[in-house]
Amino acid sequence: MCPGDKAGIESPPARRAPGIRTCALGKAVQEEAWPSGTGAEEQELTDTVVWVTGASSGIGEELVYQLSKQRVSLVLSARREQELERVKRRCLENGIIKEKDILVLPLDLTDRSSHEVATKAVLQEFGRIDILVNNGGRSQRSLVIDANLDVYKELIELNYLGTVSLTKCVLPHMIERKQGKIVTVNSMAGIVSVPLSSGYCASKYALRGFFNSLRTELTEYPGIVVSTVCPGPVQSRVVENALADDVTKVVGSVRGQSYKMATSRCVRLMLITMANDLKEVWIAEQPFLLVTYLWQYMPTWARWLSNKLGKKRIENHKSGVVRAIYIFLSNTYQS
Repeated sequence: MCPGDKAGIESPPARRAPGIRTCALGKAVQEEAWPSGTGAEEQELTDTVVWVTGASSGIGEELVYQLSKQRVSLVLSARREQELERVKRRCLENGIIKEKDILVLPLDLTDRSSHEVATKAVLQEFGRIDILVNNGGRSQRSLVIDANLDVYKELIELNYLGTVSLTKCVLPHMIERKQGKIVTVNSMAGIVSVPLSSGYCASKYALRGFFNSLRTELTEYPGIVVSTVCPGPVQSRVVENALADDVTKVVGSVRGQSYKMATSRCVRLMLITMANDLKEVWIAEQPFLLVTYLWQYMPTWARWLSNKLGKKRIENHKSGVVRAIYIFLSNTYQS
C-alpha cells in the first residue's frame, strides 16, 4: 500500500493517479512527465473561472502563468496592484487568454470587511467561481524569545483568518451550485514543526485543521472539493519577504536557492492535484519529503532529529547563515 493512502492522500476512485498519489508524497517529484491515461491532465481545468490570491509573486504568479496557457478565466488578487498588472500583461503576452478573460482585483486579506465586496465583483464579472486558490500569505524567521507579539498577530490575521474569511465568502456560492474547488496552499510547516517559524507554523497548522474540518462538513456536497497543498522549499521570495522579530522588519536578501524545487515544477504538480481532486498533497524534493514522512509516521524519532537539526539552524540564524541547514540536509541525503 502506498504511504500516501495511509496519510489520507488519495486520487479519485474512478481514475487513480499513481504518480501524484505517491506524490507529491514523492514519486511525482522525481518524474519529468505525467504518464498519460493515469489520471486527469491539467488541461481538464479548461473553461473554469479561477480566483488566485497572492498572484503577484512566487507560486501564485507562476500558477496564473501556467493557467493562462489554457482556456480559463482568471481573477488575480494581491495587495500590490502594479505587480498584478505586470502579471496580467505577461499572461496576455505569453498565454492564450484574452483581455476579457482576466480580472485584476486588488485585495488585502487582512481587510476582512472587503472580502464580500470582492466576491460579488468576481461573480458580477464572470457569473461564477469554479476554483478558489488560497495562496496569499507570509513566512517568518525569528526566535520566539525575540519576536514581538505583533508578528504573531500579523501571521494569524493574514495566513489564517484572511484565508478563512475569503473562503467563507465564496463558500455559499459553491454550495448553491453544489460544485467548486477550494485549493489552499499550505506548507510542510503545517505538518513539521520548524524552529524560527513558530508563528508561521501555528498559522499553517490552523489552516490544515480548518480545511480538514470543512472537508468533512461538506460531505453532502461531493461536487465541492477541498484540497490542501503542502509544498516544501520552493524557489521564491518567501524567505526574503518573511517577517523578522518585528512587523516592520523583513529577512531581506537570501543567498542561492538551487537546493529548492523550481517554482514551475511545484505549480505543475499543483495543477495535477487540482485536476484530479486530490485531498492533500506534499510537494518537495528530497530530503525534505523524507523529514515529513518521519513526522507523519515516526514522530518520536522525528522530534529527536528535529532537536539535533533545530539546534544547528538556530546557531546559523544567530550567526546570519540562513541556508546552511538546508545544504547540510541535502548533502546528508545524497551521501
